[in-house]
Amino acid sequence: MPDARASALASRWLGVGLATVVAVVTLTLAVTGRLTLYISPETVWFAAAAAVITLAIAVWSCALPLGAEEDHGHDHAPQPADAVASRRRALAKAATVSGGVIASGVVLAALILPPSSLSAQLAMSRAGETAALFAGADDVSLGVADTTTFGIGEWSSVFATATRPESYDGAPVTLTGFVTPSQADAGQLNLTRMVITHCVIDAQPASVPIAASGDTAGYPTGQWIEVSGTVRVDDEGGLRIEPTSVKKIAEPRDPYEH
Repeated sequence: MPDARASALASRWLGVGLATVVAVVTLTLAVTGRLTLYISPETVWFAAAAAVITLAIAVWSCALPLGAEEDHGHDHAPQPADAVASRRRALAKAATVSGGVIASGVVLAALILPPSSLSAQLAMSRAGETAALFAGADDVSLGVADTTTFGIGEWSSVFATATRPESYDGAPVTLTGFVTPSQADAGQLNLTRMVITHCVIDAQPASVPIAASGDTAGYPTGQWIEVSGTVRVDDEGGLRIEPTSVKKIAEPRDPYEH
């Protein structure tokens, strides 16, 4: 029957079809190195393995007759017509169709839209009054960290928590991030980068203040720059970076810190 065939096709699309598309997109992003725009590099192998398994199951399912997904291997006794049951079936069907439309839209958007990093505007909207603490904060407080390996995430924790800022005075840094405006001092800008633990859902912005100079003038919000300079203690006892070199760069292939 046409209705039964259409229902079987819809069921297969909502199950195997969507899963296959997601698996293909995942593997494509993994092979091209763009999957790290969405998840941490440490979990790329797991996502790729899951995608391969999903594709294997999808290939196997193609051997099943259309509609076999709903066949449980036994006959169903006819059920008496009932207004309540009919209403429930209608609601269940409406929920399935709605969910299918939403899921299909998300998957098709993943196919059509190019992968992109989180924006500077999102970073600014997620920035709170209290600086988030990132990896390395415990080591910093114990004074045992090697600051030569620090990124913006670790340095932002140092700037927020250092009880002896003078111990970091004179430390050389070379950092890459994008420009965001400083809310605390019009005479400086912030060098910002998004830090993710598992995926972009948990991404948080990390920022360090850069003293304004001729080299830092004119860069718009969101512009990626590489800053070389020295950590200095300001007049209020806080830390900021005095730049010796600032250059405009393209967005890195992996725009996040992890």
